[in-house]
Amino acid sequence: MASSEEDQETGNFLSKIYDFWNSVRPLVHSPLPTRAARSLRPPRSPIETSQLETRVTDFNDNYDKALEDIKRYEDFTTIDWVQDAILERSRMNALRTAAIENRTSWMIWLHLSYEAGQAWIVVFIVGAIIGMNAAITDIITEWLSDIKLGYCKNSWWLNQKFCCWEIEREDGSCEEWENWSRFYIINWFFYIFFATTFAAVCAHLIRSFAPYAAGSGISEIKCILAGFVMKGFLGRWTLLLKNIGLPLAIASGLSVGKEGPSVHTAACVGNVVSRLFGKYKRNKAKMREILSASCAAGVAVAFGSPIGGVLFSFEEMSSNFPMKTMWRSFFCALVATAVLQAMNPFRTGKLVMFQVTYDREWHSFEILFFIILGIFGGLYGALVTKYNLKVQTIRRKYLKDYAVAEAAVLACLTAFIGYFNIFMKVDMTETLGILFRECEEGTADYEGLCRKAETTRMIWLLLLATVFRTGFVILSYGAKIPAGIFIPSMVVGATFGRSVGIIAKSIHLAYPHFPLFATCKPDLPCVTPGMYAFLGAAAALGGIMHLTVCVVVIMFELTGALTYILPTMITLMVTKTIGDILGKGGIYPLDMLQNIPLEFLAIATVMHKDLVVMMSGQRLEEIEQILLETNYRGFPIVKDKTSMILMGYIGRAELRYAIDLYKKMNGRSNNAYCFFDGDSQNSEHLNLSKYLEIPFSVSSNTPLEIVLDLFKKLGPRAIVIETLGKLVGIVTRKDVLVYIKQLEKS
Repeated sequence: MASSEEDQETGNFLSKIYDFWNSVRPLVHSPLPTRAARSLRPPRSPIETSQLETRVTDFNDNYDKALEDIKRYEDFTTIDWVQDAILERSRMNALRTAAIENRTSWMIWLHLSYEAGQAWIVVFIVGAIIGMNAAITDIITEWLSDIKLGYCKNSWWLNQKFCCWEIEREDGSCEEWENWSRFYIINWFFYIFFATTFAAVCAHLIRSFAPYAAGSGISEIKCILAGFVMKGFLGRWTLLLKNIGLPLAIASGLSVGKEGPSVHTAACVGNVVSRLFGKYKRNKAKMREILSASCAAGVAVAFGSPIGGVLFSFEEMSSNFPMKTMWRSFFCALVATAVLQAMNPFRTGKLVMFQVTYDREWHSFEILFFIILGIFGGLYGALVTKYNLKVQTIRRKYLKDYAVAEAAVLACLTAFIGYFNIFMKVDMTETLGILFRECEEGTADYEGLCRKAETTRMIWLLLLATVFRTGFVILSYGAKIPAGIFIPSMVVGATFGRSVGIIAKSIHLAYPHFPLFATCKPDLPCVTPGMYAFLGAAAALGGIMHLTVCVVVIMFELTGALTYILPTMITLMVTKTIGDILGKGGIYPLDMLQNIPLEFLAIATVMHKDLVVMMSGQRLEEIEQILLETNYRGFPIVKDKTSMILMGYIGRAELRYAIDLYKKMNGRSNNAYCFFDGDSQNSEHLNLSKYLEIPFSVSSNTPLEIVLDLFKKLGPRAIVIETLGKLVGIVTRKDVLVYIKQLEKS
């Protein structure tokens, strides 16, 4: 429907151009008079000449605007960063020139000031919406998660925490909170029923109305930020369905998180809002600056970490991250977290439920346990990445038509097993808060987690939760529902880390005088199990993402304690080392090309050698036949097919537009020829020289690694290959990716 509306809009605009053309055609496109006729024609008056120049100038301005409006980026093509940068620079230069020429016009200067500050206005609006959206999602998710266990008798719209505010028992229940039944088996049935229903409804909505809302979205956003175009992926409909489906998916109990989808919804907000401003609607490269800032805000509200969000966008998401984008990303993340703080969805003053504060010191002997946690994180990341890819292959081959049934079965299985484990029964963010929390007087003791008599039972429950949750993460991530992997991985690491912490504490209590514990103070707890859960969560997150810096900062902002920066860094460095040994690239691959020695490959091995070229003097019908028989996004222009001397490059959209406009104004002419050098002065011929671009060119023996750097840093749509001035090939970014994928399979 969107494309038809765009076509109608384009048609209306072309009709206006055609009407305008009819008014000026007698003046600017009449047949050239003979020399005798010119000698008999009376000279034009200065007024007539001025009117003619004005009308021709107006036509050229409208002609350029029509081309700009009709150019549309097609699905999974790549944008031309260079061309967009040139157009934006030309537009701003025109504005500055107008301001200088009209120094007394305050409207011009006001418009110029608005243009300069427009980016900050956009990121402020985007950040505010992202913060409000995150708060609403948190509230709905908590209510849906608790409704599986029971309801609030007097206020059904409250979740268990708010229903039992300040009157809760140690297990979090109270008299106002009513379980579905007094019988354990019936409560188990309701738990499974709601979990399965939530997952089935979510999968059905996603499959029926917004397939792009499935999954995390981070991998696709990385492609978009790198310059690819995926129509609809960041649209309003995707945003709406992702916001509806995400609370259902989380509440179903599936081992999926909200953090990846939070980045996707944030990017959708950035796209929808920025398209309301002409500067970003017409320039796809500029829009990607807003998307980078939106991604930072998405991570910021998910973890309560604005600086970590900026680092995540820099380290993981964006291939192009200039200084101005960093500042705008920070401002956007700051606004988003400020709005979330103001809305205070948990009524605790915390941005996320698992935010904690540690004030105890750590001891040098604990480095041994930090290394164990780091090794676990690296092994976990490699294991999940490897077997999740195998599950994805099976899913694509056998389950692609059974998305709803698959989600329902996974939710039913997760609920069936998870109900019997206290660390899998409740919402995962709540589980993190429980595991990070310290056992101190005045704090709730969740199911005996802090009791010495329950030590063995807790260790077994934590280890079983680690194993089962890892399996469910492998199975669930990739199902056709909104699904992230950050929080599930953190929960896996936290359950393992807490078990290690309990073991370390038990060893200390059993052998307090052992020389290893000589630095422990006798009047203070020596081992902090909650801190081990925290470090285990960081290790698992780093293992699955293969990130270090942003994870350290995120975990620091979660705790607010500089004391644990060094343990976190030690743990994550071990995790990163193990992960790199076992396989480069996390669950969201940073680069498809990490394991291939590109410096030994010449671009000639990748380029297209069977070229479709155009040249000046070709008949219009020949050009149209080329457009009809091919789907290339652009064509090299050569002097002639014998010499193959390169003259330039023309995009398909510009060429199609120029031909359609020519036909509309002149009718179909079998005698028309197309010229790219501007030599022909015949009004019946089509002059395409104004659409010609100067392409990037390299020699055929240039290493593929250098060509990839050109694509990443300069962002051209295509690069032409020359040998001694002769065109021998052409390569696009997708050609390189396809070639690398073939190498990986071979």
